[in-house]
Amino acid sequence: MLFSPGRLYIRRHFQEALEPTLAQSIGIVAVDAGSNAIRAAVARASSSTEITEVSTERWPVRLGHNVFTRRRLAPRTITRAVQTFRHFRGLLQRHNIQLYRAVATSAVREAENRDILLERILRETGIRLEAIDSAEEARLVLRAVHASLSPIEPRLVVDLGGGSLEITLLRQWNVVRSLALPIGTVRLMERMNLTGRMDEDQFERLRHHVLSIVQSMWHDPPNLARHTAVFCGGNAETLARVAPGPRYRGIPSIHVRLLRDRAWEIMRRDVPARMRVFGVRRDRAEVMGIAAVVFLCLAEHAQMETLLVPGVGVREGILCELASEHFGAPGLSASRSRALLELARTLATRLHCDLRHAEHVRKLAASLFDQLAPLHGLPAEMRLPLEMAALLHHSGKVIHTKGHHKHGEYLVRNAELPGVPDEMQSMIACLVRYHGKSQPELDHRLYSSLPARERRRVRELSGLLRIAVALDSGASQEVRGVTASVARKRIGLSLQVASSASLDLAALRRKARPLEEEFGVRVVFRRTRMKLGAVKARRAGSPHGTKKHHSRSLGHVWSFTA
Repeated sequence: MLFSPGRLYIRRHFQEALEPTLAQSIGIVAVDAGSNAIRAAVARASSSTEITEVSTERWPVRLGHNVFTRRRLAPRTITRAVQTFRHFRGLLQRHNIQLYRAVATSAVREAENRDILLERILRETGIRLEAIDSAEEARLVLRAVHASLSPIEPRLVVDLGGGSLEITLLRQWNVVRSLALPIGTVRLMERMNLTGRMDEDQFERLRHHVLSIVQSMWHDPPNLARHTAVFCGGNAETLARVAPGPRYRGIPSIHVRLLRDRAWEIMRRDVPARMRVFGVRRDRAEVMGIAAVVFLCLAEHAQMETLLVPGVGVREGILCELASEHFGAPGLSASRSRALLELARTLATRLHCDLRHAEHVRKLAASLFDQLAPLHGLPAEMRLPLEMAALLHHSGKVIHTKGHHKHGEYLVRNAELPGVPDEMQSMIACLVRYHGKSQPELDHRLYSSLPARERRRVRELSGLLRIAVALDSGASQEVRGVTASVARKRIGLSLQVASSASLDLAALRRKARPLEEEFGVRVVFRRTRMKLGAVKARRAGSPHGTKKHHSRSLGHVWSFTA
């Protein structure tokens, strides 16, 4: 099967069928702890756009049980989830996995006692389960849809889960509007006591309830009769087999009129009969009729006729991101990175920044990023926004010195930066704001608008940038370089300074605190006076370390704890 250039290729077959070319690939795993079941996808990635899915696992742990009626995870449910993640830990070891990400959606994020679950899983298995918000969930689904459908441009992407319904309206792959509706299948089943066969009264009550929520939260929807609508989730894949529509470029679909007829065939049967007739598991049989009603209400509200079902979701979105983090984002070549850095320099010049100081801060920040990679674990592509922010960190002074960090955020966010994705530009603007005293807060509009994962990256990168800026606070370039080491909960930073240099040690200690708090480490600074040969080499413009300069140490090494 042929794929267009740049399109993600996810292949599904068994481990023994893997091709020899995948010998240099890495193992990655994505886990989606949903309200109805916990699912894992094991894959091998040989590039940022070629992912081979080798196996999938599904555990029928209904995390949504009790949550949508009592707001708490039941003790038995927590125990079953912990046991599942013990099995998952064995899965990581068996497949030699290098990267993984495990996320939990609506059930866990709404549970008042979710911390008990997350802490037990971390303590007993070493696996970090992350409760993501609805915006991050929708973003991951959209990432997977974009990778699997490009160049098809859908107008709507819908993801129905056990706890929520995520709706994303698009225009040329740009998000126009996003909605998170509280009408997941497990939520509806437990709140409305729909545990088996449904009669006409129950059907009408369910339909009226769903339609009223959709109409109240999604005003004036576009007419999607002639547009592509994409539906994701396990229920969508099941109903695409029950009420199949025409395939579009090999992708299955749901025929709305056929689904309307088949919905009664589902709802008039009890759960064992659904399992037998439609060949589904019990947990799917319990909710597939509810899912059919939700889909029909959406189709009626937006006048949809055919629902495309590409068979991807949160897990595939995570796999895409893990591969991109390891191999680098597609198209982010060295030449493009250099071009974007030059763009930042041009903007810094236009905004009357001290380019000599900004360039030195950029070098220090990039050096810290590279050397502390074992600590932060950020993908290599995150180095670029850090460097661009370092070049622009004082841009706000062109408006006024007071509050220049806020002015800088505004200028960078609204600057014309062709080739820089909106999400990256927002990150750069946030880093410019948080290079000094100001720290990330959720009441900051731009920062709070970022997905949770990007907010975490802003905090981590700003910690590095704050130290780099502090090392050249007087724009004197007295700190010529920094050598970093990571050992357990301690970071050692050896600062290469001239013999006459004076450092504000108290300021460095203050600037290091956000980094310490974010990573739970202790920063130890070591000042190393530069060698005579190195000083002469720098002044003469010749390479350091040539035979012409026989050097000796001019001083001693001392350290203090930040």
